[in-house]
Amino acid sequence: MSATSTKPLTGRTAILRDQVIKTPSGICLDRARAYTAIYKQHQDKPVILKRALAIEKTLKEMKIFITPGELLVGNQSSALRAAPIFPEYAVEWILNEIDEFDQRPGDKFFIREDQREELIDICRWWEGKTTLEKGRHLMGETLREIHKTTMIKAEGNLTSGDAHIAINAERLLATGIGAYLKEIRERQAGLFDTDLQSIKKRQFYRAAEISMRAVTAYIERYAALAREEAARESEQMRRGELERIAGICEHIALEPPRDFYEALQLTLFIQLILQIESNGHSMSLGRMDQYLYTFYHRDIEAGTLTEEFAAELLENTWIKLLSVNKIRSWSHTRFSAGGPLYQNVTIGGVDIHGRDAVNDLSYLILRTVGEMKLTQPNLSVRYHKGMSEEFLLECVRVIEKGFGMPAFNNDEIVIDEFVKLGVKEEDARNYSAIGCIEVAVPGKWGYRCTGKHFINFMRVFLSALNNGTDPVSGKQFCPGTGRLEDFSSYDQLVAAWDKQIRYYAKAGVAIDAAVDVVLMEEGPDVICSVLVDDCLERGLTIHEGGSVYDFVSGLQVGIANLGNSLAAIKKLVFEEKRITASELMSAIANDFAGAEGERIRQLLLNGAPKFGNDDDYVDLLLKEAYDCYLDEIKAYRTIRDGKGPIGCRYYGGTSSISANVPSGAVCPATPDGRKAWVPLAEGSSPSAGTDVNGPTSVFNSMGKLPTEKILGGVLLNQKLTPAILATGSNKRKLIHLFRTFFDYLRGWHVQYNVVDRETLLKAQADPEQYRDLVVRVAGYSAFFTTLSPDTQDDIIARTEQEL
Repeated sequence: MSATSTKPLTGRTAILRDQVIKTPSGICLDRARAYTAIYKQHQDKPVILKRALAIEKTLKEMKIFITPGELLVGNQSSALRAAPIFPEYAVEWILNEIDEFDQRPGDKFFIREDQREELIDICRWWEGKTTLEKGRHLMGETLREIHKTTMIKAEGNLTSGDAHIAINAERLLATGIGAYLKEIRERQAGLFDTDLQSIKKRQFYRAAEISMRAVTAYIERYAALAREEAARESEQMRRGELERIAGICEHIALEPPRDFYEALQLTLFIQLILQIESNGHSMSLGRMDQYLYTFYHRDIEAGTLTEEFAAELLENTWIKLLSVNKIRSWSHTRFSAGGPLYQNVTIGGVDIHGRDAVNDLSYLILRTVGEMKLTQPNLSVRYHKGMSEEFLLECVRVIEKGFGMPAFNNDEIVIDEFVKLGVKEEDARNYSAIGCIEVAVPGKWGYRCTGKHFINFMRVFLSALNNGTDPVSGKQFCPGTGRLEDFSSYDQLVAAWDKQIRYYAKAGVAIDAAVDVVLMEEGPDVICSVLVDDCLERGLTIHEGGSVYDFVSGLQVGIANLGNSLAAIKKLVFEEKRITASELMSAIANDFAGAEGERIRQLLLNGAPKFGNDDDYVDLLLKEAYDCYLDEIKAYRTIRDGKGPIGCRYYGGTSSISANVPSGAVCPATPDGRKAWVPLAEGSSPSAGTDVNGPTSVFNSMGKLPTEKILGGVLLNQKLTPAILATGSNKRKLIHLFRTFFDYLRGWHVQYNVVDRETLLKAQADPEQYRDLVVRVAGYSAFFTTLSPDTQDDIIARTEQEL
């Protein structure tokens, strides 16, 4: 089939799309109101039961609505693009920022005056009771101080749920909600509370039954609403649609779906409910082209579904995903610029037998995402050697549309490395992208396959140059081995880095442990746990160790800056002696001020190799330095070690979303010639403007990283101008680059921004005329005009590659 044949959006799809895009972000208090009432009323009950009763009250009482013309129903909040409030996680930032939500330089939210007073009252009650406050206490004084310096950042983990997960959608669609309720009842029936574990299991099962019955009630509410609206509808076609929606909801409230339409509606309902239950983002939909294909193929073959109607249903789904919204503190927002929810849909790859898994639905998902050109879902393609030229060409045609999708992950490295970690081969072959570019096995993996703490590599490196003292806070947490001026060889510099990064690697894991404990105790997500194997069998939530696998990663920021800084010091200070250590330290301390400072800066910029140009000098220095961190984290385990899951260990991750901008904003000048307070390099991509030898050289440099140890994601952003992909020959050339990068260089990931500098500058100057302009920020896409100016500037500055 032709995946990208151009067709205009149907009238109602265009209307629904435009409506969501143009709706300003607001606030919804339905969830916060329900949770606060339950926590006040049931203070004597275990937390897990309070959360079950709270989600029950929310799903039974929150405002629901059906937007005129939509074919799939369900809402996360009381209005389009209204973000629910999750007061149990954090309220101090709300109280501090409530009058500035609509004054932000990007990601603005608008709150009504009547909501403002109620929200303040809700927040006042939650003061002293939130996961943020309890997590800080668990960290202890030293870790709190480290976190306060922003050398390590874990704010989003403390102010949100964990998520970064995909449920077992295949099982859900095969058995329906009723089967889960039956299993829960059976597991409670033979349980005697003779020990602590049995007591905890019974509480989990009680909470699971309450929560899953609430899911059924939520779906049945839509059945009733659709019936009511059908009775009032005067237009015959729409009345028929509403009656069909009512029938679908009535059936899937307990029973497994019978066709593609019902399967898609149940998938959407659960996606929305999981977003209501937890404030965690990166709640992903897994391999939709696999678990929905049986329904799709059967309906097409039976003649009960047309490709055109299936496409319209998918387009409706993508619009519904965009309606989901989340408000974060401003400091956290800067790490997630553009308000992303990272709802990843994965297509392609191999099946559990190792065969090409691309099917007709893969093409249809690709085509509809391309036609909608929205920021949700975050579409990923699993590449493998046997992928057809035809499908890759269709992918490139969607890339050409210029909204940053699809991104590509490489089966040839991910599957092998998962198996080495102890993942069963059939499970490894069934992995999906989660959130940005990170990967996990849907329905069997625990939370946070990436996205634990952020560690600012360049702040740690500057401390290594400064006898262990952080130049921003003036604090010395780990005594150093001297200042750069004291070192007589490059090896001493590496030893200084090694000591500092190992200390902060351990500190990051310790911060994660504190967060994990408080979320395990205060924020168990019951519905998500029910839908992930083997939580029901073990009687444990995901946080407690209920999942089959448990591998996580933090995120390392400033990768390329580290390599470039090492190369500059080694070459210019120790080998060529064109700068003394004292001159360099003085220049960076003064942000390269004055004529002499600028002379040194230009020498750093132009006199030493830069990562991304296929130069072993810098590429291998970076690998060696990164290995210090990777070697240290392999020694640590998560708090779920020994409780059931396979793994419970760490690996590296560079899927640092937009963290390069705020991480740079708290980082002084660095020895690669970067000025103070400007963005660091994004992901594992080269520093903006320093990759001057073309995309092949970038790929060669990326291939030298220890990608097999960075399964939390090796994020590579590339930027092309639209004119480059206008010719068929260049499309084929890009496919050849893919194959070379993935097959021979062990590349992990790549994604493309196809937009020219002039368009971005025009959008900055006249945002209203470019409301629909979508760009790739990091491992996700965002509407360009919603971004803050510093994030916009960072995207504009990226190197435009030639093929």
